[in-house]
Amino acid sequence: MIDDDRIISDLDELETFLVTVESGSLGLNNAAGIVMATNNSDGRRFVAVLDDNHQLLLGRWVTEEVFQTGQDMVKNGTNRSH
Repeated sequence: MIDDDRIISDLDELETFLVTVESGSLGLNNAAGIVMATNNSDGRRFVAVLDDNHQLLLGRWVTEEVFQTGQDMVKNGTNRSH
């Protein structure tokens, strides 16, 4: 599901990831939303970029702490400009 083994381990890294996605610099086509999710097979937490059909375009693993404390940032966006 997620080919990248890098883990977002703090809120600054999460914010940087969100700004990068929102700015379009990753070149993701049809990105419609960003959510926090749990992998059904092993319970690992991740942040997911979804398309219009709710299909995963890009995912990045997050620590449990980032999953718990970063949900508002994912839901409401960052305060940082692009």
